[in-house]
Amino acid sequence: MKLLVTGYNGFVAGSALAQAPGDWEVHGIGRSPAAVIASDRGGVVYHQADLLEKKSLDGLLRQIKPDVLLHAAAIANIDFCEANRVMAEGMNVGVTAQIAAFAAETGAKLVFCSTDSVFDGQKSYYREEDPPHPLNFYAETKCKAEEIVLAASDINIVARLSLVMGWPVMGKGNSFLADLVEKLGKGEQAAFPENEIRTPIDVITLGAALNELTTSSYAGILHLSGNTRINRYQMARQIAVRAGYAEDLIRTVDSNALPGRAPRPNDASLDNTRARNLLQTPFLSLEEGLEKSFMEKEKREIKTHIQP
Repeated sequence: MKLLVTGYNGFVAGSALAQAPGDWEVHGIGRSPAAVIASDRGGVVYHQADLLEKKSLDGLLRQIKPDVLLHAAAIANIDFCEANRVMAEGMNVGVTAQIAAFAAETGAKLVFCSTDSVFDGQKSYYREEDPPHPLNFYAETKCKAEEIVLAASDINIVARLSLVMGWPVMGKGNSFLADLVEKLGKGEQAAFPENEIRTPIDVITLGAALNELTTSSYAGILHLSGNTRINRYQMARQIAVRAGYAEDLIRTVDSNALPGRAPRPNDASLDNTRARNLLQTPFLSLEEGLEKSFMEKEKREIKTHIQP
C-alpha cells in the first residue's frame, strides 16, 4: 500500500501519519520543512512542495503514484478565507480538483477532509444526507470541493470533521487546546462562544479513523465526530478543569456579536452513527477524548525526558 498525505505539517495529517501502519509506504507533502513525527512507525518520505504550483504537483503525483490519497491540506482559517477569497478558492477548491482528477485517472482512492462548517446550524446532529448550506466563504469552498471529489470517482470518500482537539503530533499545528492550556498556564482568561455547539473529536481518534478509511470499501460522505454535543464555552471549562486550572478563567462570548468576524453556524453538531457502525475505531465522549489527549501528551513528555 502506497499512501500519500497532503498537509504533512498540519494537525490532522500529523496524527494520521503517526498512526499509519508500519508496512505501508507513506509519503507526505507540505510547504515548509518537515517537522519530526512523534511516532515509532518508521520513516515517511517527505516532499516539500507548494500545492498551488500545478505543474510541480502533477509531476510529484505521477512520481509517487499512490494507491490512496488522504487530502488534509487546506486553508482552514475562516476569517482569513473570507478576506482572501482567491487564495482560499485556489487552495481549497483548485488543488482538490487537481488531486481528484489525478486519482480518477489512475484509479487511486481519495479520502478528502471536509468540515462540519458546511451546515448552517439551524438544527442539530446533522446526518450525511442533510443538504449543506454554508454561511461563510471557507464553507463554500469546502462544499465545492466535496462535489468535485464525489463526482470524480465512485470510490472516493468525503470525511466531514467536527471540531478537532488535542496536541499536535508534530510541529505546532492548529490546536486550540494547546493554545488554551498555554494561556491558562499564564493565568490569562480565555473567551469561548456559548452560542456555538459542536461534537468535538480528539485528533488521535480522528487519525486512526482516517487511516481506517484509506483501506475501507466505503464510498461517499462520512461524519467523523465525538459522541458529546456541547457548546464551546462549556467544552473549554471542562478542558480547564482537566488541565488543573480554575474554570472561571473561561469567559463566555457571543461569536455572532464580534465585529469583523465571518458568520459561523450556531449548531454544527454531527451525527456519527454511520461512522460508529462502519469503523472499528472507537468514537469517544468529550471526557474520554480529553483523557486520551492528556495521557498521550504525558507519555510523549516522559519519553522525551528519558531519551539520552
